[in-house]
Amino acid sequence: MLPFSRVSVIGLGLIGSSVARAVRQYLPTVRLTGHDASAAVRETARRIELVDDVADSAAAAVTDADLVILCVPVGAMAAVAAELADELPADAIVSDVGSCKTAVAQALAAVLPPERVVPAHPVAGTEQSGPEAGFASLFRGRWCIVTPLAESDSLAVARVEEFWRRLGADVERMAPDHHDRVLAVTSHLPHLIAYTIVGTADDLGQVTESEVIKFSAGGFRDFTRIAASDPVMWRDVFLANKEAVLEMLQRFSEDLSQLQRAIRWGDGDALYDRFARTRAIRRSIVDQGQDDAAADFGRRHD
Repeated sequence: MLPFSRVSVIGLGLIGSSVARAVRQYLPTVRLTGHDASAAVRETARRIELVDDVADSAAAAVTDADLVILCVPVGAMAAVAAELADELPADAIVSDVGSCKTAVAQALAAVLPPERVVPAHPVAGTEQSGPEAGFASLFRGRWCIVTPLAESDSLAVARVEEFWRRLGADVERMAPDHHDRVLAVTSHLPHLIAYTIVGTADDLGQVTESEVIKFSAGGFRDFTRIAASDPVMWRDVFLANKEAVLEMLQRFSEDLSQLQRAIRWGDGDALYDRFARTRAIRRSIVDQGQDDAAADFGRRHD
């Protein structure tokens, strides 16, 4: 039995359009309605027939939905939830895809019935954005972390989890605050480092832009890919999850200082021990299927 028959996707960027495409492919009988705050995005969604109906407001998009998925920046969650609250059917479940869960849970529960709110975070994405950037297989084999509120209805939680499984995701359940600490390490801090490194390279007066681009090694290229992510989304992420990010950033700064001392004093053993330990972590990520072991991260050289 299908977990939902009428799904409304609010926000039709990379993740929202991928949700819509995945529903089309893996749950083809589900009726899809979509909305985006941008008129241009709505027009594109209509042109490419992303969903069955494109509504001109969030409220109009949810009038007959049994699942509403908010795919908007975390800083916009409260306003969007307030906009659609009066038109939301009494039995509809509201979820989201934001990468900060405590702030989102509080924002949604403040304006919606908390028992119908089931926050979630599909840990997937690319540096691309927009409704034409999505693809149906984005969530297959990736984790979706579901972070129920204390008041969330247990059946609603189970239905949201089954929805993500039907889209191909592996589902894990976490408390919202625990999720935010985990993601601060695995996602938010790496993005902050990438933005910093790429920005530093751009700021260095003795290194021209052309030289940075011309002589980019693989590591720097990977940082530029991460740093190309949606600036609005990541601005909101850092502000919404600032306590956990600042905590992890302090720990990172302390570890970086230790490496700095090891380099200054020629402590090769300390450097080797750290590098060997982190190499083992990379192997474990590959072993768990979160990446593949292709040479040069699978880059094509032909």
